[in-house]
Amino acid sequence: MWSHQHIIICTALSFVISAEGLIQLFGYEGRGVNVSCHYDERYEDSKKYLCKNDCGSSDVLITTKQKNKGKYSITDDKKIRIVTVTISGLQSHDAGKYWCGVTRWGIDTYSEVKLHIKEDRCCDTVNKIQSIEEGSVTISCPYDSQSVNKLKFLCRGNRPSTCRQQAVITSSNTQNGRFRLSDDRKSRIFTVTISSLTLKDSGSYLCGVQRISGFDVFSAVELKVKAKLFCLESYNISGIEGRPVTLQCPNSGQQHDNKKFLCKGDQHNNCTDMMEKQTKFKLLNVSSICFSVIITELEAADAGTYYCGSDSQLRFTKIQLAVGETNTERDRKIKSNTKSRLRFFTTLCFVFSLTVSPNQTSSVAPTSSAEHLTSQPPSHKPDVPLFYILPAVFALLLILTFVLLLVLKYKSRIKQVDGINANVLYSADNNVEMRINDVSKQNFSSKIFFFCLQIKSYFFYFFRSMSYKKMLFT
Repeated sequence: MWSHQHIIICTALSFVISAEGLIQLFGYEGRGVNVSCHYDERYEDSKKYLCKNDCGSSDVLITTKQKNKGKYSITDDKKIRIVTVTISGLQSHDAGKYWCGVTRWGIDTYSEVKLHIKEDRCCDTVNKIQSIEEGSVTISCPYDSQSVNKLKFLCRGNRPSTCRQQAVITSSNTQNGRFRLSDDRKSRIFTVTISSLTLKDSGSYLCGVQRISGFDVFSAVELKVKAKLFCLESYNISGIEGRPVTLQCPNSGQQHDNKKFLCKGDQHNNCTDMMEKQTKFKLLNVSSICFSVIITELEAADAGTYYCGSDSQLRFTKIQLAVGETNTERDRKIKSNTKSRLRFFTTLCFVFSLTVSPNQTSSVAPTSSAEHLTSQPPSHKPDVPLFYILPAVFALLLILTFVLLLVLKYKSRIKQVDGINANVLYSADNNVEMRINDVSKQNFSSKIFFFCLQIKSYFFYFFRSMSYKKMLFT
């Protein structure tokens, strides 16, 4: 008799349960649903049918004599005594109460069926994650305390009606190629790791937990796999603390409003986007080919490796930024070094000038002249110390005057070099500034050296001539 009904079939499109004779049926809009009813012996040749509402003559949807009627179809397996009715193309108004009926003498026997219909979509909240081609990603799926021992699974797409049957991996088979599932029952979260990602892995996924009574529970995930970037070019650039510097980056030729990035780090796939977190990085001069990013006030911490480009294209530029000292600090050091060199060379020149003594130079005078000079009266002998001091003072004045002129000329040269350096700093060539400074220093050192040689020779001839005059008076 129909008083003892049981679950017979759970298809890929729906599933049924029974509870004390009531068959609960769950289906999704646009899909189909099967309901299977068992009957007792002696009724193999009786007519079976499916009806709705009060099951009057106008409420009969299909009988075993019709086989097919609209979106209803019926089959009767007399060996196992099961009659199955298929309802295809479910809509929301199909939900409600149905009856499985068997015709017999007197009163027909019935079994009640309750049909629940739900939209075949999920979900209102979507967890968006992204990764890079050839990398890996982990999808986390939480569940409630009632689902600890239930089957967990992950499927592609966003159709709950076929998710469990088309699952790429389940908790009963935790490894399936590139997919691996692990279940942490303490935190009630199961995770699915996808390795060796490809661009085809992008799309919608559903985390599912099976429910024996009712619809399975799902959460939605949207995965975006970005193409692996390749470096278009790389260059080095330098800047000075406190001053701005401009970085040039490639842009897509098709879109002007796509996302631009400038990130800092050792690897392009593991770096921090500086344009999102710091206001000192400003976007400007956007064109179809490239765009610029200006760093308004450089700091020593800004030095490092940068990657920039457009989010819609598969290329980026690697930039190595070096940050140097300010011009004020550099000028102070240059002036300090200049003063030290000047003091050193001035002292050196004076020492060179005194290395030739009067006694040494008088040794070259001829003997005949010395004998002739001894005959002169002593009253004509001049004051010898004063005779040497006056020319020496005059020579020192000449030295100081010449050094002062060199200092003034060197300061003007520094100003010219600073003007050139201001232009050099915004280019990628760091060697120009070094060459200009080196040439200036070499020219200054050469001039000081030759000047010292001239002063030495001057004093050599001066004291030599003075020795002759001294011999004349002696």
